[in-house]
Order: sequence, then structure tokens, then C-alpha cells
Amino acid sequence: MTLPVTIDQTACCTSGTAPSLPLAEAERIARLFKALGDPTRVRLLSMISSAEGGEACICDLTDPVGLSQGTVSHHMKLLTDAGLVTREQRGKWAYFALADGALDAAGEALRGL
Repeated sequence: MTLPVTIDQTACCTSGTAPSLPLAEAERIARLFKALGDPTRVRLLSMISSAEGGEACICDLTDPVGLSQGTVSHHMKLLTDAGLVTREQRGKWAYFALADGALDAAGEALRGL
């Protein structure tokens, strides 16, 4: 025979919780990690960071990932919007570079969660 157990519902709750992230900051961090959540985008970042001069033309990014220029442009837009890369238009070509401190900011975001 089992005896009924009474649980004090308030005993498990702490009286104070740490403040949550402001909504805008949570959205920024989510965009950052969403951008990093795709293997193609991680590969693109790796290629840009190891490229001569620390930048790469969109024309040099398509063949290594085996995707069309339009698809790579879409990936690069997401990386740009997340603040991970910068984009510079030179004639008809777009050049991308890692944004200053972007990867450090990703690490900081993880430490702050």
C-alpha cells in the first residue's frame, strides 16, 4: 500500500530569478545562432576567414560549396543580417569579410546566457 505524498508547491521555487534578456537582444542573438546553424554558412565563414586578405568575392564562394550564385547570395545575406560579415559592392561583384569582433560576440552571447 502506498501512502499519498503532499508536496508543498512553493518549496521548489526560489524567491528571485535573474532578469531575462531584453526582447531585442534575444532576437539579435537568435539571428546570430540561426545564421550559424547551417553547415553551408559555417563553411562560407570559414572560407572568408581563411581567404587572402580576409575577404572573398561571391564569385569565389559558389564552386567550393557547390551551390548557385543566387543560393550563396541568400546565405550571405543571412550572415550579413546577423552581423557576422560585411558586404562591399565593387562593380557587379560583392565582396565579403568577417565583421570585426563578430565571432567574439557569438562567444560572449553564449557566456551571457
